[in-house]
Amino acid sequence: MPPWIPLATYRLQLTADFNFEAAARVVPYLKALGISHVYASPFMKARKGSTHGYDITDHAKLNPELGGEEGFAKLSAALKANDLGLILDFVPNHVGVHFDDNPWWLDVLEWGQASPHAASFDIDWDQLPYRARGGVLLPIIGTSYGHALEHGDIALRYDPGEGSFSCWYFEHRLPIAPERYGEMLRIIIKEAGEESSDAGKAILELVSRYPGLRHPNRKEAPGFKAALKAIPGAAEIIAHGLSAYKAGEGRPAQTQALHHLLERQHYKLGHWRLASSDINYRRFFDVNTLAGLRVEDAATFEAIHRLVKRLIADGQLQGLRLDHIDGLRDPAQYFQRLRRLIRDARGPAAGPFYVVIEKILCEHEKLPSFAGVHGTTGYEWMNVITQLLIDQNGLEPLDEIWRQISNKPPKLAPVIKEAKRRVLETLLTSEFIVLTRLLARIANGHYATRDYSEDSLRQALELYVLHFPVYRTYLTGAGPTEADRKLINHAIAGARAEWFASDGSIFDFLRDALTMDLIKRDRTTTHSVPRLRRFALKVQQFTGPMMAKSLEDTGFYRFHRLLALNEVGGDPAAHALSIGDFHALMRQRAKHWPHGMTATASHDTKRGEDARTRLAALTELPNDWTSAVARWKTMNAPNVVTDGHMRAPSAAFEYMLYQTLVGIWPATGSDDSMPERLQAYALKAAREGKEETSWLNPNEAYENGLRSFIARMLDRERSAEFLQAMETLAKRVALLGALNSLTQLTLKATLPGVPDFYQGTEFWDLSMVDPDNRRPVDFAARERALRDSETPDWTDLIAHWPDGRIKLAWTRQLLKLRNQLPGVFTDGSYEPLDVSGRDADHIIAFARRRGREAVIVVVARALAPFTDSGRVWPHADAFDAIVHSPGYTAPQMQDGALSVSSLFTHLPAALLAARVENSADHGARQAPVLAPPT
Repeated sequence: MPPWIPLATYRLQLTADFNFEAAARVVPYLKALGISHVYASPFMKARKGSTHGYDITDHAKLNPELGGEEGFAKLSAALKANDLGLILDFVPNHVGVHFDDNPWWLDVLEWGQASPHAASFDIDWDQLPYRARGGVLLPIIGTSYGHALEHGDIALRYDPGEGSFSCWYFEHRLPIAPERYGEMLRIIIKEAGEESSDAGKAILELVSRYPGLRHPNRKEAPGFKAALKAIPGAAEIIAHGLSAYKAGEGRPAQTQALHHLLERQHYKLGHWRLASSDINYRRFFDVNTLAGLRVEDAATFEAIHRLVKRLIADGQLQGLRLDHIDGLRDPAQYFQRLRRLIRDARGPAAGPFYVVIEKILCEHEKLPSFAGVHGTTGYEWMNVITQLLIDQNGLEPLDEIWRQISNKPPKLAPVIKEAKRRVLETLLTSEFIVLTRLLARIANGHYATRDYSEDSLRQALELYVLHFPVYRTYLTGAGPTEADRKLINHAIAGARAEWFASDGSIFDFLRDALTMDLIKRDRTTTHSVPRLRRFALKVQQFTGPMMAKSLEDTGFYRFHRLLALNEVGGDPAAHALSIGDFHALMRQRAKHWPHGMTATASHDTKRGEDARTRLAALTELPNDWTSAVARWKTMNAPNVVTDGHMRAPSAAFEYMLYQTLVGIWPATGSDDSMPERLQAYALKAAREGKEETSWLNPNEAYENGLRSFIARMLDRERSAEFLQAMETLAKRVALLGALNSLTQLTLKATLPGVPDFYQGTEFWDLSMVDPDNRRPVDFAARERALRDSETPDWTDLIAHWPDGRIKLAWTRQLLKLRNQLPGVFTDGSYEPLDVSGRDADHIIAFARRRGREAVIVVVARALAPFTDSGRVWPHADAFDAIVHSPGYTAPQMQDGALSVSSLFTHLPAALLAARVENSADHGARQAPVLAPPT
C-alpha cells in the first residue's frame, strides 16, 4: 500500500479524450518517475463535454464520459498493481445546473419549495420582484424574454416516455409544474378537437380525478404521469393540441397562453444579464450554470458523499482534495462530518486519511486548524518560492517603469479597491442585494435599530466589503474566534473612516451583526436569531468570491508591475523574500503544516511554472529589460490601432504583452500557434481586467484592435526587427528562467510538504492561463525521456537544455531520493545552514533531518552574474561560497563545511544524504552524494 502521506502527487486532468483508461496507461510511467499518488481532477458525472469536471450534475455516479464504473475499475487496478494511491479533487460546494442533466435541479424547477431537493440549494425564494409566488430566476435567455417568446424560441413539449411536460429553450429543459397539468390538458384536448374521441375522453376522465388547481400534487404526480402515458393515442392528440401554446410571430393568443403558463411556474425566465442584479440562488462566483449547494444540510451532505464513502471503504481512494472550501457556510462543521464519514467508511481501527483543501491565504494570513485537514494545495508556497527567486535590487527599477507606463504608483490596494467597486456594481450585485435586504430586515426587527434605512445599511456594508482584507472569516454558529473578530474590527474601522454621513453608530450595529454579538446583547428583546446567523454566515460565503473576482480575476489583469507575482494566492505588489525570512517560514511550516502540498503549477495558475521563473529573472536584468521595452514600444508604434481616443492595446496592456511574450517564447525553433494562443490570452486578459472591455459588455472595436496588434507584432515580415530583438533577449531570459526552474523544482521536492506535479510539467511549462494550460500532454515523449534518464548524461542534457529533458532527469533524481528517505522528507525537521563567502547571498542551504538520517540541500538563486547575464551555463568554479553544516557527516565535507563549487558540478543545485554526527559515527561509511555526478 502507498504511504498515507504522499511522497509526491501528480495531477491528471481527466476528459473524454483522456479518460480513466488513458490515465491507467500512464500509471507505470508515473511510478517510474517516483510519484506515490495520482491526484485526479473531479470524476463524478459532469456536464457532457466538460473539460474540467467541476460542473458535476450527479455526485453519486462516476462520469460516463470518462469510462464510468468499468473504466474506473481499470484505473484502480493499474494503481493497485503499481502501488500508487489516488487522491480525488472533490467538489462539495456546487453543481452544474440549467440545461437538462441535473435531476436535483430539474426536480426543484418542477416542484419549487415542495421538492425534497430544494433544501440542497441556497435559494432566496421570496426575492423575485413583482411576483405573487416564490420562484427562482433562470437567467438563460440570450435575448430579452419577450423577444425569445415572440420568436418561438421557447417551446412547450410533451415527453410520452415520462408522461410529462416541459418547456425548452434550446438545450435548456424547464419542467412544467404538474399542478398545472389539468388545465393544460383541457386546453390541449379542446385545441385538438378530440373531446369526443376515446383517447380524448380518457385524458379528460383522468384529469377529472384530480379536481382543483393544485393537482396532481407531489404524491399523486407519479401515478398521474404513468396513467397519462398509458392511454392509447394520447401522445398523438397531445402533440397536435400543443399548438395552443405554440408562441411565435403572428400568434398573439398562443404567445400569451405560453407566457401565462410560464408565469405560473416555480421559476422565472430572464435575460442572462439579469444574473448580475436579480439572481436569487447562490452561485460559484458569478457562474450562472454552477449553483451553490447547502452542504450544511445533513441529507445533502450524505447524498453527495455517498460515492466517495464507497470508494474509500473499497480502498480505491486514499485522499481528498476539497475544492473551494471558502464557499461553504460552515467549513468547521463540514470537516467534522467528513472525518466521521471517513472513519465510518474505513473502520475505527484504520489510520489517518490524507485531506488537503483549496484555500487561498493572503499575506500574513494563517490557515485555520480544521479537523482532519493536513494543509492546503500549496498556492502560498508557490508564491513564497517565487519571491525567493526575485532580486529586490532589480525589482525597484521595474517599479519605476510600471509607474511611468501606467501613470500609477506600484501600489496594489487602490487597484483592488476599485476592482471591488466594479465587481459590486456588475458581477455580484444580486448576492450583495440579498445581504443588504437581510440586514435591513434584521435592523427593522428591533426598536433600537429600525431607524437605519436600507440605503444607509447598503452603503455601510459596501464600505465593509471594500475594506475586508482577506477571502473570509470562519465564524460558526457559536460565534467568531479572536482572529475572526480582529479581521471584522479591522474592516469596520476602515469603513468607519470613510463614512461621511450622519449617525456613525450604524457601524456598531453592523459589527455586532457580523460577529453575532446582537444575539447575546439583549436576550429579552433580541433580534431574530435565525436571521442574524444566516446573515453573518452568508457574508462569509460572499467575501470569498468577492475577493477572488476582484483580485485574481480583475486586479491581476490590471496591475502588471511583474507578472511573476500575479499568481493565484500571490500578492502582485510583494517584495523579494530574504533567505533568512524564507528559512523562518519553512521552520514554521515544518512545525505546523508539514504535510500540505507544495504546488508550482495547477489547472488554475495564471501561467506555467517555467514561464513564471523566466519573468522572475527580469529582476536580474532590469536595465536590459527597461531599455528593451523602450525600443519595442517604438518599433511597434505603427502596429498600435487607434480610433479617436481608443488605443489598442492600452500602454499598460502592451507592457503586459511584452512580459507574456518573454515568458512563453520558445527557447529554440518557433511556435506557429503563438499568434492564436496570444490572441486568445489577450482577449481573456482584457475582459477580465474590465477596463477597455469586459465579459458583460465587450468592446468589439478594442478587441479587434488587440487581435490586429498581436497579428502585426508577430508577423515575421512586418515586424522582423522587433522579433529579432525579442528573440535575443528572450533567449537570455530563458536560460536564467531554466536555472531558476531547477532551483524551484529542487525546493519543491525537498521543503516540508508534499510536492505536487501538474501534468506535463516534467518538461518546460511555458503555458498561459486556462485553457492554454490544459492542452493535451505528450506522455509518450516523456516516457522515452524517462527511459533515457536511467543513467543521465548531464553534459549532454545541459548542451540541449532547451528541450526540457534536463528538468525531467532532475525530477527523477529528486523523487528517487524522496522514495529512498521517506521519513526525512515526510516528518523531518527543517534546519537552515549558514553560508559564507563572496556569493553567500546567492546560496540557499538547509538540512532535512529525522533521527540520525538527514539530507543537505544546496541551491542557487539570482544567477545572472554567473552566466554572463544569461548567455552561458554557469560553471561550478564561479561560486565562492561555503556551506557550514556542523553536526553532519557527508561526502566532500571538511570540518563541517562544504564548498559550493564542489557541489555544483553541473547544476546549480545539489543534494547530499548525510548522517547526524556523534561519537559512534567517526570512521563510519559515508552516505553517497546525490548531486548530479561529475
